[in-house]
Amino acid sequence: MNTPKPHITDLSSHIFWDTDINSLDFESDAKLITHRVLEYGVLSDWQLIKKFYGLPKIKEIAVSLRTLDDVTLAFLCTIFHLQKTDFRCYRLRQSTGNSWTY
Repeated sequence: MNTPKPHITDLSSHIFWDTDINSLDFESDAKLITHRVLEYGVLSDWQLIKKFYGLPKIKEIAVSLRTLDDVTLAFLCTIFHLQKTDFRCYRLRQSTGNSWTY
């Protein structure tokens, strides 16, 4: 952790629409906060978690997440110089079939 701990209200309020933000902690809820910022955050949210957690911690969390949308996955592959197959969410997606044919 590189900087003093920020307050959860420093992040965009729309990220935690379904969560009591007063119960969240930057250290103990790092996985939830990182996942929400990656998928729903804006640039200032990304900069805040990057400054607080650092890229190695974000990478560690991101590769272990069960779900990520395609845009976020492409962004993370570019940032961390990884392949889609390095991410758990991509490997899980490949092993489960679609329920609906579009």
